[in-house]
Amino acid sequence: MGFIFFPDYIEVYGLDDFDTSVKAIEFITQFITCEFAVRPFLLKYGNTMMEQMQAWSLHKNHKVRRLASEGSRPRLPWAMAIPALKKNPTPVLPILENLKNDPSESVRRSVANNLNDISKDHSDVVVQIANAWKGQNKETDAIVRHGCRTLLKQGHSEVLTLYSLVSERIHLSDFALLTPTLKIGESLEFSFLILNANAGHQKVRLEYAVYYKRQNGQLSKKVFKISEREYAPDEQVKILRKQRFVLITTRKFYAGTQQLSIIINGEEKEVVPFELMI
Repeated sequence: MGFIFFPDYIEVYGLDDFDTSVKAIEFITQFITCEFAVRPFLLKYGNTMMEQMQAWSLHKNHKVRRLASEGSRPRLPWAMAIPALKKNPTPVLPILENLKNDPSESVRRSVANNLNDISKDHSDVVVQIANAWKGQNKETDAIVRHGCRTLLKQGHSEVLTLYSLVSERIHLSDFALLTPTLKIGESLEFSFLILNANAGHQKVRLEYAVYYKRQNGQLSKKVFKISEREYAPDEQVKILRKQRFVLITTRKFYAGTQQLSIIINGEEKEVVPFELMI
């Protein structure tokens, strides 16, 4: 951890000395990640810095290779966004191609997170990559699955088809709110039945969405995964879940009518209201 201040120093004082800073970043990231430090260089030097990132994707050290992917994420959390890459992710794709079979799991996971970033602005690009990579090996399958997680939550039709997630003859029944009125600190409890009425096995992805009331009175949807597995023909399962309404720093609750829905293989089913009291 003795290196922790070096990335910030380079970011602040090295921006006008590209060659020296790039060499320093390449060395230091092997001890403490420089994924945030490279962002101002991407903004200032554009394609020149992306060429350097692509070269790093072939580096012998896996932490430098990870920097190539993680540092070039268009929407890296807690870091400045890169508008040019959000608008056009094409320069990132050769980096991800180089790293899709990387022996390091941390590098492959970064590739998946980069794909997930891209999917938020260019779903078509990620769907094309998913179709090309899926089935090559278990590592790329894991990358594709994690990289498509936002599209799965959004119920993107092509991604659902890619994973054989169809909702025909998957029946929802007995959807009930066990706590239709609750207070902050309590849990929203609900249950329902799922039946696979198909003649064969069917993969079923179950999710639920909470429509939180916002300060302006509008509702904001948040999707939560329950499970994903194969159901046998005529298999029926009862699901019981709780969603806690506990104050956290990233969410503020507002009293009034909110909503809950069940999502089966990307298709939203019945929506029911509940009351939150402060």
